[in-house]
Amino acid sequence: MKVLRKIHFSLIALLIVNFINAQDKPITTKEVVTGKINGATITINYGSPSVKGREIWGKLVPFNQVWRAGANDATTFETDKEVLIEGAKLPAGKYSFFIIPNDKECTIIFNKEAKQWGAYKYKENEDQLRVTVKQEVAKSKTEKLVYVIEKDRVSLNWDNWMIPFSVK
Repeated sequence: MKVLRKIHFSLIALLIVNFINAQDKPITTKEVVTGKINGATITINYGSPSVKGREIWGKLVPFNQVWRAGANDATTFETDKEVLIEGAKLPAGKYSFFIIPNDKECTIIFNKEAKQWGAYKYKENEDQLRVTVKQEVAKSKTEKLVYVIEKDRVSLNWDNWMIPFSVK
């Protein structure tokens, strides 16, 4: 009987420890944002991680490396009509969306291989379009990564950065 109580107590203790540890992990949710720009329907699917006190730019998201622009699966950017991204043509279609950030500017990438896990199998030769934009320091911090579709631009907002790009 004592052995069963010890096992029972050990199992309860293990469950409590696992529950407490799970509370410290960042929660990532799957998100979708859709909007219209110049008659084109834009849909962005992404994993939305939280800052959770971490240093994001240059640390969690390293500078000068391809980043999936979200969490888990690569972010996808879909347009039902051809659009201009920073003045360059992007044909209608569904693309994986990557960013190469650094402290001065960000390279925005639309890759023809839409279904990817992270950026682990990213192939530059599959890029449909690359453009360079300047990030902006946000007036306030954004805890959970979010994409915002506006009248003539899209922006990724996370932590203390906004990474906007024009869409026409």
